Amino acid sequence: MIPLIRQFALAILLLMLLPVSAFADQTRLQIQGISGAVKDNVELYLANYANGDVSTSLRFQARLEQEARTALRALGYYHPSIDFTVQRQARGSILVMTIAQGPVTSYQKVDVQIIGEAADDPDFIRLKQRLAPNSGDAVHHGQYEQLKTNLANLSLRKGYFDADFTRTQLAVSEALKQAQLQLHFDSGPRYRFGDVRFSGSQIQEQRLYSLIPFQSGDPYLASQLGEFNQAIANTNWFGSILIEPDSESLERGEGIVPLHVQLEPRTRNNVELGVGYADVQGARLKANWDRPWLNDRGHSLNNRLAVSRVEQSLESSYRLPLRNVAQDFYQFQTGIKNFDNRDGKGQDYTLAAERHWLLSNQWYRTLSIRWLYSEFTQAEQEDRSNLWMPGISFTRSRSQGGMMPTRGDRLLFSVETSDRAWGSDSRFIRLRSRANYINSFGTDHRIVTRLDAGAILLEEATALPPSLRFFAGGDGSIRGYGYERVAPLDDEDRLLGGRYMVTGSAEYQYRVSGNWWLATFADYGSSWSRDPDWKRGIGFGVRWASPVGPVRLDFAWGLDHDSDKSRQFQLHFSLGPEL
Repeated sequence: MIPLIRQFALAILLLMLLPVSAFADQTRLQIQGISGAVKDNVELYLANYANGDVSTSLRFQARLEQEARTALRALGYYHPSIDFTVQRQARGSILVMTIAQGPVTSYQKVDVQIIGEAADDPDFIRLKQRLAPNSGDAVHHGQYEQLKTNLANLSLRKGYFDADFTRTQLAVSEALKQAQLQLHFDSGPRYRFGDVRFSGSQIQEQRLYSLIPFQSGDPYLASQLGEFNQAIANTNWFGSILIEPDSESLERGEGIVPLHVQLEPRTRNNVELGVGYADVQGARLKANWDRPWLNDRGHSLNNRLAVSRVEQSLESSYRLPLRNVAQDFYQFQTGIKNFDNRDGKGQDYTLAAERHWLLSNQWYRTLSIRWLYSEFTQAEQEDRSNLWMPGISFTRSRSQGGMMPTRGDRLLFSVETSDRAWGSDSRFIRLRSRANYINSFGTDHRIVTRLDAGAILLEEATALPPSLRFFAGGDGSIRGYGYERVAPLDDEDRLLGGRYMVTGSAEYQYRVSGNWWLATFADYGSSWSRDPDWKRGIGFGVRWASPVGPVRLDFAWGLDHDSDKSRQFQLHFSLGPEL
């Protein structure tokens, strides 16, 4: 019984002592006397000492002083003065660390040399000018290490595979407050691309050779190797791509880098299914059947089916790459669409032939001829239309930062024309343009803007099928209004579609946490035939940077509804790229 009583008494004693230790006041560390980059570096070195680890003991002060002196020496301050005082407060204490950084140690002599073929390489010359110190500059160990690292990295990117440092010395005389730097970098010869060998491909090799962005004998450049890999991936022909240098040639020191490209064909049939929902279209079902390669010439076939309450469509496209498969190809398309939306209904039948070029300035140019046959009813108008429309378009898209770009832009300009002289029912010119711009400020702020415009010349909009008229409203247009519900109306307030259209948007996004963002936006625009009736929409939204692209949920209010005030609020949901 006695041992049990002792254990109980010990437990009571521990419980009595627990509040004292659990709520004991802590000592905080305060640094004063320095500022700017010097203070930032000292705080970085002392970051491991959380408030709970701070002590006023002399042993702890000695440890802090040693860490602080190391941080100061890294920036050239070898003669600091460091004092400690303790300030007692009602709750806890403050350990005040007062630092006088003292005089800075400067370079008395700097000898930075680049030897070998890189001595005349403009990139190495610029790197040396940017990072190498001059006589009289303060010693900075971080910049010295950065210079060495950047020289090594640049040599790998540009093919100086035998590069090495023949001398690296940073000598400091603390008494004289002077330092001497010697850094000799021998790049050796620059390697060159050799022959490229493919294996495992189901496509004719001459078509693959057109993807190579360099020639045998060109100086090695890692970025061109990346371009080569991306060009192969963009063909959509292969499920696996592995580009390897011939290691034996590198070991022999011949200065040549032959490449071996190992490929595995992509699955010949790929089927994707998707479901979605929108406030106007209702539930939507999408199916995509893709055959990325049909033969050894790389022809491909794509079939798309989309079904919703208001629209059903089936489209097929056949692509024929030309000799330069990454830049030039023909594409033939056919499709049928049934629609019952925007106070109109009917069927569209299309055939199109297109010729695509990737120009040297990274613009895509497309020449096309499109046949459109439409039977439709729009408001009270019941008609049919047969049109042959040659056209040309220019597009360019650039982005950085993955699926949710940190910056990017996309431009589109297109024109289609039709004339009775070649069998069309109408004579007109249809112009279309779109510009998107994204930019980021820091890591937590993004700006997303858009401008969209279109016009029909030489003909009234009501003479054309509804698919060629202009309607605004909804996500991607003017939020706060129904999908394509902004357009000229007849006497009974039924949509007719416009001859002109202009919409614009400005959106600010702020990262709340991780991949989650908040957004606020303002949209403006109209679709009209005589006089524009400008509409404004404002709101806020939530963005999620998902692995497959941004997911957007917007709460929007239309400020210029003509009637039906209960519909001023709109909820918009969308998934896909912002450019």
